Amino acid sequence: MRFFFPDSQDFVDETFDFGSETRSEARVRQRDDKYPHEIFAVAPYDGMLVSKAVVDGIGGGSGKYSAAQRQRFLRVGVREYFRLVHRPLATMGDCGAFTYVRETRPPYSAAEVADFYEDCGFDYGLSVDHVILSYRADLDGQFPGVDTVPEAWRSRQDLTLELAAEFLNYSQRKRYRFTPVGVAQGWSPASYAHAVDVLQRLGYRYIAFGGFVPLKTVDILACLKAASGVRKAQTEFHLLGITRCEHVAAFSAFGVVSFDSTSPLRKAFKDDKNNYYARERMYTALRVPQSDANPELLRRITAGEVKQDIARRLEQRCLQTLTAFDRGEATLDVCLECLREYERVFDGETDRTAVYRSVLEDRPWQKCRCEICQRIGIHVIIFRGAERNRRRGFHNLYVFNQDLRRHLGEMECAFVRHAEGDERQ
Repeated sequence: MRFFFPDSQDFVDETFDFGSETRSEARVRQRDDKYPHEIFAVAPYDGMLVSKAVVDGIGGGSGKYSAAQRQRFLRVGVREYFRLVHRPLATMGDCGAFTYVRETRPPYSAAEVADFYEDCGFDYGLSVDHVILSYRADLDGQFPGVDTVPEAWRSRQDLTLELAAEFLNYSQRKRYRFTPVGVAQGWSPASYAHAVDVLQRLGYRYIAFGGFVPLKTVDILACLKAASGVRKAQTEFHLLGITRCEHVAAFSAFGVVSFDSTSPLRKAFKDDKNNYYARERMYTALRVPQSDANPELLRRITAGEVKQDIARRLEQRCLQTLTAFDRGEATLDVCLECLREYERVFDGETDRTAVYRSVLEDRPWQKCRCEICQRIGIHVIIFRGAERNRRRGFHNLYVFNQDLRRHLGEMECAFVRHAEGDERQ
C-alpha cells in the first residue's frame, strides 16, 4: 500500500531562527526551503502527487505556484523540481478536479493534461474527471436510473468516462511513458462499479476513485465491494484524498494499492483540537498567535478593546515561559497562567486550560524521535506562524507513516498466520 503526499507548496525554511523569529535575507523560497522528504532520514511517504490546477491555476487565475516557480517546474520537470532525482519516490499527476467542481466542464482537454504529465516526467497520470458531489446508495435499486438519477450526475459520469477514453487513446498514440490512471466517479456503489467496468473495457488497469472524501468509511467500503465484483485480477485501485490507515486491510482486500491525502499535514493548523499526532492519541497545539498578524486580535486592537503593547508583552511572556518549561526552568502552572492570560486577549470565549494541561503534562514532543521534534523541541507544538505549523504538519506525516507501516505489518502477519493455518490443515 503506497501513500502519495499531494503537493501544495509545503516546505520550511531551514534558516528560520525560532528565538528571534528571523530568517536569512539570502533565502529564496522553494530553492532553499526543504520538503518533508528532505527533512527526514526516511521520507514519510512513498510518492508525491501534483495537480495541474495547483501549478497552473484555473480560469486565468494563478495557482499555488508563482510565475517563476511554474516556469521552472515546466522547464526541469517534476523530479528535479522536488529534488527527487536520487530518491526512490514515485510521482503522480492529476487535474485537481475539486478546484473546478462548480464549472460545467473541466477547463482542460485530455490532450493538454496528457502533454503536461509527459513533459514534466510523471510516473503516473490521472485522466481528466468531473466530481459528483452527491452520494445516494438508495438509488442503486433503480440503476442505471434514467428517470431517478439527476441528469447532472449522469452527465458528469459520462463526461468523465468520455475524457478517460480520449486521454488513454491520445497517450497511447503519442507513446507517452507515464502509466495512465483512469478516474471513476459515481454517486452509489453500483454507479462506481459501472465506471470501473467501463474503464477496464477501455483498457485501464490502474483506476482511481474520486469523490470519496466526504463519504463515511462504511460507504467507501460499500463502493469498493461493488467495484471489486467487476474488477479484473490485474486491475489496481487508488483512493483520492483518503487516509484512514486503520482500514488498510479492508481496502487492500478490495484491490486498493495506493492512496493520497494532505490530512495529516492540514490538521496541524486547520483542526480545532487534533493538531499534533502521537502514537496513541492526538494533542491540541498551544495557541500563541502573533500579535501583529492574528486577524481577530488585530480587530480587537483596532476597536480599542485591547492595547497593542499589552498584547505584545503577553505574547512574548508565553514564548519565553514555554521555552523555559522545555528546559525544565519553568513550572506547568506558570505556563498555564501565561497561556490563559494571553488567551483572554485574543479569544475571550474559549478556555483551553484543561487540554493545555494534558499537553504540558505529557510533553509528547520530548518522547518523539522524529527529526522535527528532536531539532526544535516545544516549538513544534506551538500554534504560531507557518514555520512552526508546517513543521508540526511534517511531524504528523512522520507519525502517520509510522502508523501506516504498523497496520501494514499487522496485515502481513495476519496473512502469514492464515497461510500457515491453511498449510497445517
